[in-house]
Amino acid sequence: MDELDILKKNWNKPNPNHKKLSVNDIYPMLLKKSSSIVKMLFYISIAELIFWILVNTIPYFTSDSYRQKLNQVYTNDTVFNVLTIFSFAIIILFIYLLYKSYKSISVTDNAKKLMESILKTRKIIKYYVLYNLIMMVVSIIIGLYISIHNNPETMQSIEKIGEHGILIFMGISILFIAIATVIIWLFYKLIYGILLKRLNKNYKELEKLEL
Repeated sequence: MDELDILKKNWNKPNPNHKKLSVNDIYPMLLKKSSSIVKMLFYISIAELIFWILVNTIPYFTSDSYRQKLNQVYTNDTVFNVLTIFSFAIIILFIYLLYKSYKSISVTDNAKKLMESILKTRKIIKYYVLYNLIMMVVSIIIGLYISIHNNPETMQSIEKIGEHGILIFMGISILFIAIATVIIWLFYKLIYGILLKRLNKNYKELEKLEL
């Protein structure tokens, strides 16, 4: 049991000065814990940026077959480059916003401002996760569209299926998109959800202090 839990346990003791002392002690603890959580989210976002950079660059520069297939599908490099740059720009913006939230929480000396910073951080995370899910679906759809029109092997495979090959291909694609979306959502739920839950707990404790 940490210091915050001990103070919460003794919160309603009859000593009239105890509650005042507890408020003075609990707020810095909540501030420190909230700051640590946002700092951890900031580090995770940097690690994610590095991960996606490696995922996108290592296969391209180490595998000739991968590079050839990619060049065959994306005959127009502009689409691929725009999607890549846009994705990394959003991640960098997300990192910047998290850093601002961390700095804001670190220097605040007011419970109301701390609550506002926590709410803002939660919104940033939720919007970022939502963006990634939407971007993933859009990227897959664009990739499939380009593959159908620019990759002869894809069309040959569809034609081999039969008369309803395109419908079957679309059905499989929709199923793949749905499974991929759920997997990515679960990934972010695991990575960011745990920390957001702790941040939300701090927010509720601050609400009690404000009463």
